[in-house]
Amino acid sequence: MGKLSKYVSPLPDASGVVRYSDEENAIWAELYARQEKAVQGKCCDEFLQGLDLIGMPKDRVPQLPEISRVLRRETGWEVAYVPALIPFSEFFKLLANKQFPAATFVRTREELDYLQEPDIFHELFGHTPLLTNPHFAEFTHLYGKLGLAASKEDRVFLARLYWFTVEFGLVQKPGEAMRIYGGGILSSIGETDYAYSSNVALRKRFDLLDVLRTPYRIDIMQPLYYVLEDFAQLTEITKRDLMADVAEARKLGLHAPLYPPKSPTLDVAKLAA
Repeated sequence: MGKLSKYVSPLPDASGVVRYSDEENAIWAELYARQEKAVQGKCCDEFLQGLDLIGMPKDRVPQLPEISRVLRRETGWEVAYVPALIPFSEFFKLLANKQFPAATFVRTREELDYLQEPDIFHELFGHTPLLTNPHFAEFTHLYGKLGLAASKEDRVFLARLYWFTVEFGLVQKPGEAMRIYGGGILSSIGETDYAYSSNVALRKRFDLLDVLRTPYRIDIMQPLYYVLEDFAQLTEITKRDLMADVAEARKLGLHAPLYPPKSPTLDVAKLAA
């Protein structure tokens, strides 16, 4: 992808275990404790249910095989070890095979609050709980299959769908309060508060064509979030001719960005991890 990571994902041993240091386990414990508190009353019930099903350890970095055991039982998914950054083709191939990519490095204390590339806390705490949900799991699976077969140009549009759902999605069921389900929010102390409480960010009802046409940046608080009515809406997307929607979005063109311009490579860089 051209962008190099300063982090290195430690390789698991023959049994799939990574030996983490006391400091790495301490950082995980600190991240978990504060984020578990931060998401209370703000995250969706499905996330909490998934977190409970997984039984994710709070005092140490989880091992990928122990998370995979639960995911396989619930939805047929597992977590796959990857280096810090991988090519788009590998990313989509893994999702198409129901394998969620996870780098095994732990962020440093200097980047405790924010880092651009996803570490193991982002991947496991932020994303894997919802992979126990059938609607979310099937949506992610289809996304991988479509992305694997898509052209480079179409993948740019698919990246926006991933960004505004899997990474930065909100949900508001009829008669209920708005809740967070995107892993990029749920794993970030700053974004959790901002997405839920900020009067600056816009929140729009989820519309597939609008989502595909909305540019974003990975290095700022999001100026716009799209809100699902429920997770069944994700299943509805899997029944559509999604690539026809991508073609329509390409024809209509992008919406004007709600942020200052920056390098266009940022628009899809997140999917490299």
